[in-house]
Amino acid sequence: MVKAPGFDNKKYLSEQTAAIFERVQRFDNKLYLEFGGKILFDLHAARVLPGFDPNVKMRLLQELQKKSPINVILTIYAGDIERKKMRADFGITYDADALKQIDDFAEWGITIGSVVITRYEDQPAASLFRNKLERRGIRVYTHRKTRGYPTGVETIVSEEGYGANPRIETSAPLVIVTGPGPNSGKLATCLSQLYHDHIKGIRSGYAKFETFPIWNIPLKHPVNVAYEAATADIRDYNCIDHFHLEAYGVQSINYNRDMEVFPVVRRILQKITGEESLYKSPTDMGVNCAGSGIVNDDTVREAAGLEVIRRFYRYSCEYAMGLVDKETAERVSLLLNELGLKLEDRRVVIPAREAAAAGKTNNKGSEGIFCGAAMELPDGTIVAGQNSELMHASSALVLNAVKHLAGVPDRIHLLPPNITQSICHLKKEILRGKRISLDVEETLVALSISAISNPVAAEAIERLKELRGCEVHLTHMPTPGDEAGFRKLGVNLTSEPEFATKSLFIN
Repeated sequence: MVKAPGFDNKKYLSEQTAAIFERVQRFDNKLYLEFGGKILFDLHAARVLPGFDPNVKMRLLQELQKKSPINVILTIYAGDIERKKMRADFGITYDADALKQIDDFAEWGITIGSVVITRYEDQPAASLFRNKLERRGIRVYTHRKTRGYPTGVETIVSEEGYGANPRIETSAPLVIVTGPGPNSGKLATCLSQLYHDHIKGIRSGYAKFETFPIWNIPLKHPVNVAYEAATADIRDYNCIDHFHLEAYGVQSINYNRDMEVFPVVRRILQKITGEESLYKSPTDMGVNCAGSGIVNDDTVREAAGLEVIRRFYRYSCEYAMGLVDKETAERVSLLLNELGLKLEDRRVVIPAREAAAAGKTNNKGSEGIFCGAAMELPDGTIVAGQNSELMHASSALVLNAVKHLAGVPDRIHLLPPNITQSICHLKKEILRGKRISLDVEETLVALSISAISNPVAAEAIERLKELRGCEVHLTHMPTPGDEAGFRKLGVNLTSEPEFATKSLFIN
């Protein structure tokens, strides 16, 4: 349903750009800016701050680059490469995401000049990743685990600590240090660079840019609670920045990892520079203006609450698949209770369950699993779908949705029987598959084939663009083809933590 925007990108860009340049000027025109979160495709921010451009931070970099040259360093933790950590919103590993970021930045006219593999211990997968980059002409540096960290400041700020890391060559006054996901080594890379610069007599500085939590809204504001839900798997939680409160008498919000590491970072900065730190609190280190972009608090509160529900479903499914522990899902359940929310507040949940129940009622005596799916369209209409012998519930849902948007009567089929029969014959008789029903990806291909001779199908394909950002719920976890198809359509997908088949292997 179309709602009033909750976020003003233009206002945010203006204030954020000014704040960053003001911080550059505090030092001798050399600032290492740690960029937390996602620079591109920040879908979490877009969901909790309606109106937020998922790529506004890349537009910010473009604005910065117009006014002064910038360098970009990408860091990635060797351990994440080795254990093939996944970025859930794209379904790709962190090392693949690093490659994607390099390509995506280039498309926006910004070059990632260097890649740093952090906490490198000669892991085989990390070494292969390094080789792949270097043979494509990309500069790669490796940093070992910092000796003495976190308590041995004398060792950290010495030739044995940061001095053991190679200095990354940069030329611009502003150096952006980013990386896929948390704990990628961005902070250590920034501080290592400061060490080398000060050895050379360059008075460089450090600052941190991160969208969440938003420091100047309440601790229990749903937007900040949604950040806690998003990071429940790594046990992040928000808290009052007591350093800031003691120094200035002003309440601000930060999160546990920044609070825990701040005393160490402050001592390291003082040791490197030989001066009293400019920063009296973790909030001081930040240059974060996201709060100023909020223009409709009611809108963002509602959106953020719904994001907490989505996170609960996601972690519940990941627990069922053995990817996270039970505490992660339970923690988000507590956050739901804090906000006074129920799972059924997500409008598509009950219709999806009703669709599954109707399928079971209409097929009494059958031993199959009946799946339901529901989608909320931009005008607020909710459509549903059920599984059948020929189609997954997700596929039926997509077809029903585009038929509604295109004004196509239910009795008209978008996929002629000859097309579905041909695909089923291929899957069963030629490829010897056990299941012939079409998933979302296969359905979209079939729809495109139908569009060649069917103008109604062609119109339906054009309507697929209107599904982006729509809310979808399934009564069973999606198969890989359903999940990939929904991801390409850009919907916000949740599902009950139930398997759609009794089989352990799904291809």
